Amino acid sequence: MQLGINLGYWGAGMDADNLAVAKEADRLGYSVCWAAEAYGSDSPTVLAWVAAQTERIDIGSAIMQIPARQPTMTAMTAATLDSLSGGRFRLGLGVSGPQVSEGWYGVKFDKPLARTREYVEIVRKAMSRERVSFEGDHWTLPLPGGPGKPLKLTVHPERERIPLYIAAIGPKNLEQTGEIADGALLIFPAAEHLEETAVRHLRAGREKAGLTMEGFDVVPTVPIAVGDDVNGLADLFRPYTALYVGGMGSRKQNFYNQLAGRMGYEKEAAEIQDKYLSGDKDGAAAAVPHQLIDSTTLLGGVDRIADRMQAYAAAGVTTLTLSPAGFTLDERLAALRAGTEALERAGLA
Repeated sequence: MQLGINLGYWGAGMDADNLAVAKEADRLGYSVCWAAEAYGSDSPTVLAWVAAQTERIDIGSAIMQIPARQPTMTAMTAATLDSLSGGRFRLGLGVSGPQVSEGWYGVKFDKPLARTREYVEIVRKAMSRERVSFEGDHWTLPLPGGPGKPLKLTVHPERERIPLYIAAIGPKNLEQTGEIADGALLIFPAAEHLEETAVRHLRAGREKAGLTMEGFDVVPTVPIAVGDDVNGLADLFRPYTALYVGGMGSRKQNFYNQLAGRMGYEKEAAEIQDKYLSGDKDGAAAAVPHQLIDSTTLLGGVDRIADRMQAYAAAGVTTLTLSPAGFTLDERLAALRAGTEALERAGLA
């Protein structure tokens, strides 16, 4: 099992610290550095900046949002980043959610599976430098009856095939991801529930495509915090968990709330959502069960973290992406180093 890092969003006043984290992860031998986007910083710009100041670590978008870009634009960006980084780019895609898709991009959040499937097919065609011609329900290239003609990408990516990942939570999305992608980006992963909530659906998709899980990258993101007080460390992540389970989406459509329910926290997830959407964010955070936090993070000393890493590896994780927590840069760097040490103690390095 390899380790990655997720730097999250940028522009919050800690960009210099984030770059230092990326550089330290590069020095420690982490395999990939992911950057996110929602409706603030964009991931490709951040990744270009990180790539220019690192040497070995891969750079990955987690994610580039499908409603934000035409698929051929995404292929252009991926090819450019792969070329500039010397073949270190990984393309992570996702449909985002209805609030961002419709509120920020003005793109209807309908038929996300079919939209993703078409998008991936066009991106793959373009990145392979085929002349792009496509006729689907969501995209038609070239437009019929006009001056457009099939074009091919003029930039040569460093590699023949840039790894393509999809952020997936629901069973149907996970199955399709296994079928059409090279890896899956997961969030709030509990090792003891990973088979039932994710891996079995990914495996079904691989089998549908006549493939096995061999070579498929299962990539959950987990916060990591190091210290002796596990309960106190868990409390640091109460607002984060409450935000996703309670407020990331509407009452009708919150993928993270549904995931918590599938892990056995249906009653608690409903309470968190009720409190969060009513404006009681502190109450929502207090309602998050300790076990939900502890099972979806890496908390404690190096030995405890090593045990949790072994559980993730046994559940089928191939790249464990860490989000190092801390109030200072030194604490975040210490969490990175603890991750490396724990991987070695677990016998997974």
